[in-house]
Amino acid sequence: MKSKKTAIQAFLYFMATAVVIAYFFPREGKFRYQFHEGKPWRYGLLTAPSDFPIYKSDAELKAERDSLQARFRPYFRLDDRVAGQALGNLKNDYVEHRTMSTPVWQYLTQKLSALYADGIISVQDMERMTSEHRTRLRLLRKNVSSQVDISRFHSEKSAYELVINEAPESMDKGELRASNFDRYLQPNVTYDAETSDKALEALMQKVTLSTGIVQAGERIVDRGEVVDARTYNILRSLKIVHETKSGGNRRDAITMLGQVILILGIMACCALYFLAFRPELYFKRRNRFFILVCILVPCLLTELCVRYDLVNIYILPFAIIPIVVRTFFDSHSALFTHLITALICSLVAPFPHEFLLLQIMAGVVFIISLKELSQRSQLLRCAFLISLAYMLGYIGLSLYQDGDFNKIDWRMGIYFGINFVLLMFSYVLIYMMEKAFGYVSPITLVELSNINTPLLKKLSETCAGTFQHSLQVSILASAASAKIGADTQLVRTGALYHDIGKMKNPPFFTENQMKGINPHRDLPFEQSAQIIISHVTEGIKMAEKAGLPEAIVDFIRTHHGAGKAKYFYNSYCNAHPGEPVDESLFTYPGPNPFTRETAILMMADSVEAASRSLNEYTDETIRALVNKIIDGQIADGLMRNAPLTFRDIDKIKTTFVEKLKTMYHTRISYPDLKKS
Repeated sequence: MKSKKTAIQAFLYFMATAVVIAYFFPREGKFRYQFHEGKPWRYGLLTAPSDFPIYKSDAELKAERDSLQARFRPYFRLDDRVAGQALGNLKNDYVEHRTMSTPVWQYLTQKLSALYADGIISVQDMERMTSEHRTRLRLLRKNVSSQVDISRFHSEKSAYELVINEAPESMDKGELRASNFDRYLQPNVTYDAETSDKALEALMQKVTLSTGIVQAGERIVDRGEVVDARTYNILRSLKIVHETKSGGNRRDAITMLGQVILILGIMACCALYFLAFRPELYFKRRNRFFILVCILVPCLLTELCVRYDLVNIYILPFAIIPIVVRTFFDSHSALFTHLITALICSLVAPFPHEFLLLQIMAGVVFIISLKELSQRSQLLRCAFLISLAYMLGYIGLSLYQDGDFNKIDWRMGIYFGINFVLLMFSYVLIYMMEKAFGYVSPITLVELSNINTPLLKKLSETCAGTFQHSLQVSILASAASAKIGADTQLVRTGALYHDIGKMKNPPFFTENQMKGINPHRDLPFEQSAQIIISHVTEGIKMAEKAGLPEAIVDFIRTHHGAGKAKYFYNSYCNAHPGEPVDESLFTYPGPNPFTRETAILMMADSVEAASRSLNEYTDETIRALVNKIIDGQIADGLMRNAPLTFRDIDKIKTTFVEKLKTMYHTRISYPDLKKS
């Protein structure tokens, strides 16, 4: 039994996780009502708790602001100095540099004076005003504003063309162009961004955010009434007021206190469940941290999505939690972890009751559809059924609430489809969690049990007898595991690797010896025992070098436990009666089996090896052998740490007997064909 101090420390981990989750919760008070336009009100009579404004919708505000902006007259400023400077440059070029004739100079002076009097705007400003469909603007001249039609102004381009087109027929247009008079065409009407922005901002501030007010005690809506556009806007306004009304630091502190109490209570229930029913998950630090990560990460993602409105909450693959947990632990722990996570996330979900209902349905479908995960097809089927449950659950809920097919939001099908795709990534997530926490998944076990893996292939080539023995042990052990509800795939894989250390010295093991050749004949009993015992340590080295999971290495360590190499130990004692014996020379390094799976492998290994020495294979002889081997191991204390009951051991014995009878069944002899 774990100490009270350890239990308290583990409980504090759960409470710390709850505090982290609560820290990221939205601080505003959550509006208790859920509503949709065009759907019935599902609560009782609602009256206004206090006076509050009816806010305009975002679309209404945008339409008003767009209308004001369309009617807005931007400000332009007329600079008289530009005309004076341009005409001065024109006269200077004529008088001093004689760049043009007198008629051309006189014509340009007259025409430019008229153009500057009308106003010249840059091409860019003119194009922008045209694209914005502006017809009038406000012209600032010496800080006096007046509204002017844009059509009276010229751009630099249109002014140039006007000078050319309106030139007298007697004037040489070639000389006119050669004068480069475009140098004297500069915009004297420019956009005044600062004044325009201030005027537009002042205009936008006149847009009111509300269209009226609801007085305290005024009736808003009653049960069964359809929420029309006006009622929806009133309810939306009430929600805005409720969620933005801070009430000062005291209100924030009270809201946060409520969140912390709720989440601490939920996480306390979670901790007590694992303490009472799954202590191996509660007390072992690695397992406890794994469960808390599986709860914490989805909760934080949900809070971020709801707070910042990132994606629809049903896109998040909540069902990935039980899939990952079930891969490494049992179905009950997976479902409970999923329910705890869904319960916490429902506190921030937009529609908590609907959300919780759909998540419970998904969890139940998961339990039914994924009893184990050893093939990709199983994950695909499970993900499909979960997404189907989401969709059918949503449709059923919508029909129940509204009674109208037209009220179903078919966009939810897209969200559930994305959810299905994300669920498929659990295959990758399982691999990542496996490496991060040092677990071994059924998928990995299936891959390792492939006899074409390098270690097993080498074992079959160098130690054919040992390989055959390992196959037989895997059959016995997996059958017994299935009988008592242990991890069948783990035992099967562990059995295939448990004797890989024999590849170091294959001929020293009976199953690999040629007939009549026994290298132990010329060795002392102590040395022979050390060679036999070394296959455990050598096997551990090979497994670690090959990167096998720790759970598989445990089968190599424990398949002889701290037992003795009895053949050589007994032979030594018989050859040296009355002499002291150094038992460490004949004892395996251990440890003894400490799980049901490693204990089953020890029994199966010894029983299969001993069964080869039987002279006849009957029910009585096989049963006597099985009882003798397993009872001897129990008597030697090798099963002291294994969590097996007497009933489990009886089932294991019975299974071994039945399997051995099948393995060693007799065959009839076929008669020879007599020659006539």
